[in-house]
Amino acid sequence: MNELNKIIIIAEVGINHNGNILKAKKMIDIAKKSGADYVKFQIFKPQDLAIAKAKLATYQKKGSQFNNQVNLLNRYKLSFSDFKYLYKYAKKRRINFLATAFEEESLKFLNTLKVDFIKISSGEINNLPFLKLIKKTNKKVLLSTGASTTKDIANALNILGKKKITLLHCNSAYPSPINDLNLESIKFLKNKFKCPVGYSDHSASIYTPLVAIGNGAKVIEKHFTLDKKLKGPDHKSSLNPKELKQMIKLIRVFEKSVGKYQKSISKSESQNLLFIRKSIVAKKKIIKGEKFSKKNLTCKRPGNGISPMLWERLMGKKSKKNYKVNEQI
Repeated sequence: MNELNKIIIIAEVGINHNGNILKAKKMIDIAKKSGADYVKFQIFKPQDLAIAKAKLATYQKKGSQFNNQVNLLNRYKLSFSDFKYLYKYAKKRRINFLATAFEEESLKFLNTLKVDFIKISSGEINNLPFLKLIKKTNKKVLLSTGASTTKDIANALNILGKKKITLLHCNSAYPSPINDLNLESIKFLKNKFKCPVGYSDHSASIYTPLVAIGNGAKVIEKHFTLDKKLKGPDHKSSLNPKELKQMIKLIRVFEKSVGKYQKSISKSESQNLLFIRKSIVAKKKIIKGEKFSKKNLTCKRPGNGISPMLWERLMGKKSKKNYKVNEQI
C-alpha cells in the first residue's frame, strides 16, 4: 500500500467509559484489537467547561436524570491521574493515545503527555483565547468543523495557522442524519483551505467513512461504545465493538484500493494485456501485391501483432506477401 493513502483511524471513546476507568481500559483493548491507530478520550473539568445554568442539548436529555451540563459532566468525568494511567496503559497496549481538551487546565495537562495531535472540538472553533493557547503548544492539530461556517473556519485558521492543521468535516448532531452529512464538504474544505482533511463521523453507519475517504479524507474519527444500551448521551450514536472492527476492516480494504493520482497499467493486469487487446489480421486470403483495405483486413485477438491504432497507415499499402485468413499482418 502507498503510505500516502494510509488512513488514520481514531476510535473515539469520548465519555462512553461512563466515568469508570475499568471500562476505559476495556475500550482501549477493543480499539487496539479492532485495528485503530488511535484511541481518543475527552478531558475536562466540568466547572471550568460550563456554568451551572447551562442547559442540556436535546440528545443529552434523553434518558438523563441530570438537569444541567455541569451535573451531567461530573457523572462522566475522569481525573487527570486517571488519564495519566490510561495514557500509560495505551502505550503498553501499543496504541496511540489522543484526547480533546475542553478548557485551559485540561489543555495544560494534556500537553504534558506525548500526544501526536491536539484535538479541538467543534464547539471551541470560535474560542479565540483557547485557540491561542493551543497554538502555543506547537503541536499538530485536528480541528473539528461541526456547526461551523466557512468564515468560522477561516477565523480559526488565522489564529492557528495552516502548517500543522488537519480540518475534520463534522455534523454536530448525535446521531447525525444520513441525509444531513454533506460529505461533499470534505472536498470543498480541502480545495478552499489547502489543508489536509478528515471526517469526524457522528452517524450510526459504518459505511459513511468510506464515502468520506473517497472524497479525500485522510483521518476518520468514530465514536464507539461497549454497549449501545448503556446510559449516557453518546452511546446510541456510537458503534458497538463488532461494528467498529467491521468498519476498520472496510477502511483498510478501501485504502489499499485508492492507489496513485495517475493512470498506468498495473502489474496484475499487465499479464492479461495481450489476451484482451487485438491485432490487425487478414479478413480473407490476401495475395502479394494486393492493397490493404477494409474489405481484406480486420482486428482480432491476441494483441501481440500490429496494433489497430496503425490501421490508417496500412490502408492502401500493397501487401509484401500472401496472407491466410486470420493471419496477423
